[in-house]
Amino acid sequence: MKNNLYFKKNNKKFSLKDILLKINYNSDEEAINKNIYGINSLKEANNNEISFFNNLKYLNDAKNTKAAACVTNISYKKYFNKNKNIYLILSKNSLIDFYKIVSLFYPYANRDNEKINCINRNNLDSFSFKKVFFGNDCLIDKNVSIGNSTNIGNNVIIKNNVKIGRNCSIGSNVILENSLIGDNVLIKSGTLIGQIGFGFGFDNKKRIRFPHIGRVVIENDVQIGSLCTIDRGSLTDTIIGEYSSIDNQVHIAHNVKIGNYCMVAAQCGIAGSTTIGNYVKIGGQSGISGHLKIGNNVKIGGKSGVISDIEDNKIVMGYPAKSIREFIKNK
Repeated sequence: MKNNLYFKKNNKKFSLKDILLKINYNSDEEAINKNIYGINSLKEANNNEISFFNNLKYLNDAKNTKAAACVTNISYKKYFNKNKNIYLILSKNSLIDFYKIVSLFYPYANRDNEKINCINRNNLDSFSFKKVFFGNDCLIDKNVSIGNSTNIGNNVIIKNNVKIGRNCSIGSNVILENSLIGDNVLIKSGTLIGQIGFGFGFDNKKRIRFPHIGRVVIENDVQIGSLCTIDRGSLTDTIIGEYSSIDNQVHIAHNVKIGNYCMVAAQCGIAGSTTIGNYVKIGGQSGISGHLKIGNNVKIGGKSGVISDIEDNKIVMGYPAKSIREFIKNK
């Protein structure tokens, strides 16, 4: 989260004692006075931050993390045997406990902010020197940054924490928040970008929502269709790479990374924390599970269900998705 621009972190430091009390965790004296200044992913955490590990796909990151502390399951303790500098919080419900810890540092990031400090319609003329066009009935926050020669449609809501580049086209009935948008980006009507993702768990029959402190980063020359939803990241950013094209009615979940020159056809769904390489083509109505790695130059046939990693240059189809040769043979 070193590059996080938007969510205000609680500047107060917390001792491990404070953190462990928050989750009702019994600790030894070693933990009492160690100060924690923030939270981060295993890969990016430094020696004064706390992280989280509950998925073996991130085992290499866990073994090499520099985090001061880590919330994990007791069955994963063995993977940290060589790291004597990390304090392990061995939780019965590691996901929920980490939710609670993130909330200490980012108390306002578990919901969408509906407050807009709007620019008065008459003051929208301040953008005229940039040749920015606004349609009717737009709500634009005063802190929004918009580049030259960008067109904004009707009934558009652009909340705080949005930066839009030059020569962009934003359709009608679009809502943008917590987003960094590059140059020459096209976003068609009805699309929602930057809202909180689908992350929660249950604690004593109470739903606990995960704070989403990341952004949506849309790089230059991207096209996004109508009625799409792109969630902001939880611990890292959701990213769509340069010259990629997203068709209508596509859902992209939190922390997804899509490379450059990709094509995603209509009605696809990509679950959280999946990474997609460059020059990938995904057929319509396909679903991709979370925490997967899709290589470069991959082609995924329409209506496929991807539940495992795919290597570079593969062509797959079906459910579960398999090589196109095997799929045709079975048919």
